[in-house]
Formats: sequence, structure tokens, C-alpha cells
Amino acid sequence: MKYSGIGGQAVIEGIMMKNGDRYATAVRRPDGEIEVSQDTYVSLTEKVKLFSLPFIRGVFNFADSMIIGMKTLSWSASFFEDDEDSQPGKLELWLDKVFGEKLEAALISLVMVISVILAIGIFMIFPMLLSRLLSQVVPSETVLAVLEGIIRILIFIGYIKLISRMEDIRRTFMYHGAEHKCINCIEHGMPLTVENVRKSSRQHKRCGTSFLLIVMVISILFFMVIRVDNLWLRIISRIVLIPVIAGVSYEFLRLAGRSDSKIVDILSRPGLMLQNLTTSEPDDSMIQVAIEAVETVFDWKAYLAENFPESNPALAAKVGKTPVNAAEAG
Repeated sequence: MKYSGIGGQAVIEGIMMKNGDRYATAVRRPDGEIEVSQDTYVSLTEKVKLFSLPFIRGVFNFADSMIIGMKTLSWSASFFEDDEDSQPGKLELWLDKVFGEKLEAALISLVMVISVILAIGIFMIFPMLLSRLLSQVVPSETVLAVLEGIIRILIFIGYIKLISRMEDIRRTFMYHGAEHKCINCIEHGMPLTVENVRKSSRQHKRCGTSFLLIVMVISILFFMVIRVDNLWLRIISRIVLIPVIAGVSYEFLRLAGRSDSKIVDILSRPGLMLQNLTTSEPDDSMIQVAIEAVETVFDWKAYLAENFPESNPALAAKVGKTPVNAAEAG
């Protein structure tokens, strides 16, 4: 596997793929046609040099992902809105009057803030409070920290299991699988065709699902060491340490996505296993959407010619690369 630099996200009936500052979203419209939108986004880590430092960049890369994710998700949802001819309500009219053209950005910001608050409450504070109920029978703070982490992971798995019962989410998980399979196809040196993508793996080490699991595991290690007796200080510590934990987790995920080390592969396996819950096998029509998104922002033929000339001699010849004979490479 060779790192390509592309990443993506599943949206409603489609996929967003990002390469550098460019990103494209491909959606299968209700009429069956594929609609593609492309745009650019300059990362916060590029705008401010401090934000690009190791253990700091993870938080801002996560923020970038949320911003682009909400924008592309909103765009994909616009193709499937019901009652397009219905009149806007009073609240919608008032919001449009107050925010004008900035209404969409304001709503996206509000949704992001609410999502972060809910995530902190459900996945960070609630497991801590639940584990504290056992403090009378489990005196060891180390054991309580481990129990808190286990509860956090179980809540996350339960949440994924619950939402996966929804039809729209099941299809989104299929598109998520198509995204991974496209990237794996390219990074393993195969031309980007439906047939090659179909036989590629739907697990990938740079997936956001793996990132969330890493966050939960590393949080156990942090909270085993950092202990406070006061309940409110304990709650504050869970909130304050989130950026630190996220920063450390991102560095591991970044290393995993670029490394073929056996040790890294072993450490990555739990995250890859968890992806079995958040990805499903896509059908060919979904794979076609994923390929459209990739080809809009990424020249996979040049990438294969550069990185896998021996496997793609025809592509290598087009860009002036000479494939190395396996017998000569000795």
C-alpha cells in the first residue's frame, strides 16, 4: 500500500472525496443521474502555521473535516428534500431575514456546535458518571478508568447498531464502503474500475471510525494517570483534555495511514474491525458514484504510473516512467 493523500466521506446517496485543497461531491440524483460538485477549501492548518504542528494539527484537521462534511452533507440532502413547493414557515422566513445569504453557514455552525456538545455529553461525561456509580464497590481508580473507557466504547457501538437500523443510514454505510474500496484500489496499485474497486477491501486505516476508537482507547490511558477527586473538576478534566486526546489520536492515525509496519498493522486491527459496523458492501451504482468523485479531484492514472510502474506499464509509458523488471530489481 502506498499513501495517496486522498480521503473522503459518505453523504446522502453519494460520496465526497478530498485531495489537498480540492474536494468533490458526487451524488446519485433521484432520476438516476450523477451530479458532481467541486470546490476548494484551505485548511486551518495551512492558514495558521501553529495549527500545523504535531499534536496540535489533529484538532484543527478534525474541525476541517466537520466543516467540509456539513457543507457536502447539506448539498447532497438538497436533492432529496420533500415538499419543494410548500411555503416556508414563519421561523424560516425570520431566519432568512436575519441571516440572508449567510443562513446556510449559520445553520451549519449551529448544528456543529450542538453536535459537539451532545457528543461530549454522551460519550465523555455520561460514561464517567456511570462508572462513578461503581466507586463504592470498585475502590481502584485505575479499574474505574478502564471501566469508564469500556462503557464509552459500548455506548458508541450501541449507537452505531441503533442508527444502522435506519434505511438511509444503511445506504450511507454502503457509500462509506465504496469510498474505502476506491481508495484501497488505488493505493494497492490497481486501475480505478468498477471490477477492481469491487474486489478491494472496505476497511481502511485512515478511517474516521478508527480515529474515534483510538480516541476512546487513549482516553483510558489519560484518565488512568490524571485523577481528581472533585466531581465538577473531573467533568471539566474530561472536556479540557479532549483536544489533547484528539491530537495524540490523530498522530497515531496519521502514522497508521502511511506505514506498513507489522506493529502498526496489529494496533490498527481493532479500528478496522469496528469499521465492519460503519461500512457495508456497495452495489456497482454506488461504486460508479465514488469513482466520479475520485476522478474529479485526483489523477489516479498519473499516481499509478508514478508509484506502481511495474504493475501498470501502459500508464507508466504515457508519463515517461520505465517499469522495473522484477528480476532486475533484486
